[in-house]
Amino acid sequence: MSDIAIVGGHGHVARLLIPLLTERGDLPVALVRNPDHEADLPGAAIRLLDIEAATVDDFATAFTDCDAVVFAAGGGPDGKIERKKSVDLEGSLKSIEAAERLGIKRFVQISAMGVDTDPGEDAGEVWQAYVEAKRGADEALRASSLDWTIIRPGALTDDDGTGRVTVAETTDRAEIPRADVAALVAAALVDDHTIGKQFEAIGGDTPIAEALASL
Repeated sequence: MSDIAIVGGHGHVARLLIPLLTERGDLPVALVRNPDHEADLPGAAIRLLDIEAATVDDFATAFTDCDAVVFAAGGGPDGKIERKKSVDLEGSLKSIEAAERLGIKRFVQISAMGVDTDPGEDAGEVWQAYVEAKRGADEALRASSLDWTIIRPGALTDDDGTGRVTVAETTDRAEIPRADVAALVAAALVDDHTIGKQFEAIGGDTPIAEALASL
């Protein structure tokens, strides 16, 4: 049994990840800003953390006694440029530093497809800020001392998961259900073959375990 800290513990992917972890005997530790979210997260231990206001010390306190960290937070489609930096980038940076401080080695980060490519001015300031934040977070994690995995999904949908995906360093642009992203995270956490791997993920025909083994 492992205790898994989930930054962004009330997010869409996190809520799908929690039952996958509990079903196999792990304890999800959901880090949330609002204590009222506990009712939405059965099976998870709840710890309060405001990603934007918290210090690295606060993150370290929230990660205490955890064996791994999943960074599943995002500023969301709120149109606020500053939240892309404070949540998607700085939240990840504080998570990385806190994990290193505590000696937590395993770290899985949900990023986004195509963020190594500059989207150009036509994409708009908010999207540009989002891409830069995700890129910076991924760069920092790759440069860290952690046993990292970076998952870069395509366009997220709320369709039912299929358990089948396509993964590669780069893939075509396509959709993937959030449920399958959650399943990829759960599988990667216990698959040492994914350590040090960064990959894009879309819907496909290959069972998740087999897809990860192909990386």
